[in-house]
Amino acid sequence: MARTWLPIGAGLLAVALVAALAWWGWQSYVTNQADKASAAYDRGMIALEANNPSGADAAFAEAVKSGNAAYKALALMQQAGIAVTANKTDDAVKLFDEAAKVAGDPIIGDAAALKAVFLLMDTAPLADIQKRLEPLAGDKRPLRAFAQEALAMAQLQHGKTAEARQAFVQLQLGQDVPDDVRQRAQAGVQAIDSGTAAGLPAIVRAAVALPAAAPTAAAPAATPAPAQAEAASAAARP
Repeated sequence: MARTWLPIGAGLLAVALVAALAWWGWQSYVTNQADKASAAYDRGMIALEANNPSGADAAFAEAVKSGNAAYKALALMQQAGIAVTANKTDDAVKLFDEAAKVAGDPIIGDAAALKAVFLLMDTAPLADIQKRLEPLAGDKRPLRAFAQEALAMAQLQHGKTAEARQAFVQLQLGQDVPDDVRQRAQAGVQAIDSGTAAGLPAIVRAAVALPAAAPTAAAPAATPAPAQAEAASAAARP
């Protein structure tokens, strides 16, 4: 009996060994790609700080090609920021949209989608803005409060004052609403009630333009936590 099962057991061990080596190889590849993406992203951030947008764009393009989803999305977002600075709004929107698609992480993806919306709010029809924001404002979305605030601002900007006020009141009463969003919602209600709300959307867009810190090296096969922090802190930055 032992002789009968011995070849089968040996074969199973061989299969297990091949599978283990394949998994190790894949993990090593993923780690290597993440390290390359992190290094390229860091070079891009250094170039930005040195006021070298062309060098930064080239470094971010290298990070985009790395295959690491989190850094690819963050690099695309940085390229979009460079496009905004160069007054290439259409290019920036496309880059933010691409970042939202490839992110693989809802915090980073929704942050990119929100940034695209803020670039479009002054020119796009309200229906287009609502189409972009409503999915982001769902109950299980990580940046839903920012999306709900942006939707209220878009309604206010297009003359739907009553709808905007209702949205601001809901943000005031919400349990998981960040303090800064809650405070802006309260200010929005007060501005609407006092008849001084016309300039509120532009004021809020400036208020949420938070600086973003560069993430450190990414963890293998996972979204780097610093990358999530960057996306969350800059969630609504245009």
